Formats: sequence, structure tokens, C-alpha cells
Amino acid sequence: MSDIKYSASELNPLILFADNHLLAVNKPAGMLTQDSGTGLRNLEDWAREWVRVDKNKPGDVFLNAVHRIDKVVSGVVLFARTSKALTRLNEEVRKRNCKKIYHVLVEGELSKASDTLVHWMTHENHRARICKEGAKGTQKAVLHYRTLPVVGKFQGLEINLETGRYHQIRAQLSAIGCPIAGDAKYGAKHVADAGEIALHSRELHITHPTLKEPVKIEAPYPAHSPWWGSSSSSTRRS
Repeated sequence: MSDIKYSASELNPLILFADNHLLAVNKPAGMLTQDSGTGLRNLEDWAREWVRVDKNKPGDVFLNAVHRIDKVVSGVVLFARTSKALTRLNEEVRKRNCKKIYHVLVEGELSKASDTLVHWMTHENHRARICKEGAKGTQKAVLHYRTLPVVGKFQGLEINLETGRYHQIRAQLSAIGCPIAGDAKYGAKHVADAGEIALHSRELHITHPTLKEPVKIEAPYPAHSPWWGSSSSSTRRS
């Protein structure tokens, strides 16, 4: 049993980038990106309150997430602070003009040091499913990976996400026999008490919506983590 005893309510997000149009935050694992209707603490509400206080903005604050990451995942989340920024960034995402880099620790062994994974996916009941190529109702999922140093008993990978499907990285890595550490839903044998998985949204590359300049946002690994932190050996085997 892990000796790590903390909850998302005890973890504070970190501001990575802020100007009049954008706000990027390092989300801790265990925290929702947006309100799910459950009343649980979420990053968007936290970020909206940060803007209200830090920028001294009384009343309603405009803030919308440009993209989301799963509750059990940590790392970069980008918010638009103006409607103009939101419209332009949504278009960049639609055209796949933004680059998302993830770092991950996986179980199992990879046959190649780098590769491109292509699958056809669908999802139901909060789980992604790999299907036959071109099957009805499926979407093509593509990612590129290269190996990073081993961390403890887990292989590190850098993921360049080409498409953004539901649970894509989690399902595709599981499909090749390398589930993400902590991700019991997709076959991992090692899990952490707090429920987070070893998937971190490491970098986001975008074009600034008004300045038209490239922006690179990088999120440090979470300090309080059974995977990335100094307590990486404090896990249990299910």
C-alpha cells in the first residue's frame, strides 16, 4: 500500500503563462479540468478566481478552456481570457496547428525506440475501445512516440499527439502491451492510492491569437506524485 496520503483539494495548480488573452495552468492529477456537475473542485473555477483576484476584476470573468485533460492526468491546460482568443484558438485546434507533447511512464517492453501508432477507436461507458480499421462509427487515432530514460521500473516515453481522441494515449499504449503506470482501467498492474496515472501534459506549442508569435508552454512534473516525484517507488501492485 502506498504511504502517499493526499487529495486533489490539497494540491494547488501552478500558473505557467498569463497575459491579457491567455492563461496556462499546470493541473495537478486528481483535479477536474471543468465542472462536471458534481460540485467537485475544478481547474476552470480555480483559474477564474485567480484572474478575478490577481487582475482585480470584479463581477463575471470570461475564461474558457481551449482543451481538457483527464482528471487522473497532470500538466498543461490552456484557457482563453477573451472571446477573440477562444475563437482563434479553437480554429487552430480544429486545423491541428497546435502541438501537444506528453510524457508518460509505461509498463511492459517496447520493440522499437520510436514509432507511430495508428488505431481506429470508439468509446462508450467512459472507456475507449480499439476497433478494426475503418469500422463504422470509429475515428482514426495517430500518435508518435520516442523513448525517454527509464524511471524506476517504468519506461519513459515522449508522445507527440497528432489526433485528440477520447483516452487516446491510454488506449493506444495499452493496445501494444504497454499500459500507463497507474492506469488500471487500461490494464496497468501498478496503481497509486491517490488514483493518478503516470501521464503528464508536458508541452503545448501554439500561435498567440493576437500577437501571431509562437508560444511554447512547458509544465514541470508534479512534485507530489508516486510516479514523477521523489516518492516514485511508493506504489502498490494490484
